[in-house]
Amino acid sequence: MNDGRITAEGITKDYPSGEATLHVLRGVALAVGRGESVSVVGRSGAGKSTLLHILGGLESPTAGRVSIDGSRVFEMDDSSRSSLRNRKLGFVFQFHYLLAEFSALENVSLPLLIRGVLPGEAKRQAAAILAELGLSDRLDHRPAQLSGGEQQRVACARALVHEPEFVLADEPTGNLDSENSKILIDLLLGQIEKRSMGFVIVTHDESLAALAGKSYLLEEGVLQPAG
Repeated sequence: MNDGRITAEGITKDYPSGEATLHVLRGVALAVGRGESVSVVGRSGAGKSTLLHILGGLESPTAGRVSIDGSRVFEMDDSSRSSLRNRKLGFVFQFHYLLAEFSALENVSLPLLIRGVLPGEAKRQAAAILAELGLSDRLDHRPAQLSGGEQQRVACARALVHEPEFVLADEPTGNLDSENSKILIDLLLGQIEKRSMGFVIVTHDESLAALAGKSYLLEEGVLQPAG
């Protein structure tokens, strides 16, 4: 079954806290299709990142299930789940997590190489998406030679290069000034719309959240429509 959606049902996440239990997520439900954009806002520590990690199969819920294109993520073994992430998802985090010893071109090539694309073709595709994000003159630069905004654009290129069905973004502008934040989001949203990808962004920035088609508030572990 392939339904072109990420669906979360009854997601609960609990953490032990001394003799008590911290209830971070309480029965969260969310569905995002290709071509749709969703934002989740909430205060720091509300569980936004935890929810995003669960949607992407990076962290297991205490209860509930997540399906991507009809495949139940947490019923898979680790290898199958990793393969699903590499085929279907792109991630952008607050910190770029670029490999310091690799050039921009090499960092962006990695998801393709993991998929089995030949090195020459991987570099060709990586160079193309970097050019679309305005980095054609930075291909051979390592992260330390790039500005903060450029580093995050390289991270976005890495998330997009393998044409995922969904992009999940966790505070992607959290370390950028307002000018670079706008540049990054305009580029990222433009690419996502061009490729008809689904998009989920978690952020504390309500003006950024308002750019999504639907916006939700996560508060006291409960997800509800914002506004």
